[in-house]
Amino acid sequence: MSQSTQSSSHIPRLLEGERVYLRPFEQSDVDTYFPGLFNSETRRLTGTQNSFTRAQVERYVENAAQDDSRLMLLIALQETDQVIGDIVLMDMHSKNRSAHLRIAIDNAEHQGKGYGSEAMLLMLDYGYGICNLHRIELEVYAFNERAIRTYEKLGFQREGISRDVLFYNHQYHDAIRMSMLEEEYRERYCVDQS
Repeated sequence: MSQSTQSSSHIPRLLEGERVYLRPFEQSDVDTYFPGLFNSETRRLTGTQNSFTRAQVERYVENAAQDDSRLMLLIALQETDQVIGDIVLMDMHSKNRSAHLRIAIDNAEHQGKGYGSEAMLLMLDYGYGICNLHRIELEVYAFNERAIRTYEKLGFQREGISRDVLFYNHQYHDAIRMSMLEEEYRERYCVDQS
C-alpha cells in the first residue's frame, strides 16, 4: 500500500496506539488498498490464491462495512498517516462470544518493527473490552515462523494443526490454529484498577 491521500485532519481514527492507529476503510482507500493485493510476499504469507479486480475490491469493502459480524480496519502510521496493512475481526458470534482475527502488513519495510503487534493489541483490547468477546482465534501457515513467534509473544496458545490445508507454489502447507481467551488477555494486559 502506498501513502494515504487524505489529510490527517480528516482521517477517522477508531483505535490509537503509540505508533499506529486503526481506522475504517473509506471508498477512496481502494486506490491504495488494491495494489497491495498483488504484493507477492503478502500473498504468500496470507495464502492468497485468487486475483481481484478493482470493482471486486470496491464491493468487498462496501459489503464489509455493512457486515455486523466483521470489523475491518486499516493500519496506519501515526507519524505519516501511511496505510501499511489491514486487520479484521470476523465471524463474530454473539452467543459464543467468539471471533476470528486476521492481519496483514503489506510491505517488508514495515514488517518486523512491531507495528503488527501494536495493531493486534489494539484490536484485542477492542474485541474483549468493547465487543465482549470471550475467545479470539487465528490461523497461521506453518512456514510463517515470524508471525507464529509474534502471536505466541502476544499470548496466543497453539491449539492444533490443520494438515495440508493450503496448496501454494506447488506444495501443500499446514496451518496452525491459535487462540486467546478473555481471561488470558486480561491477566496479561489489564492492570487491576481497584
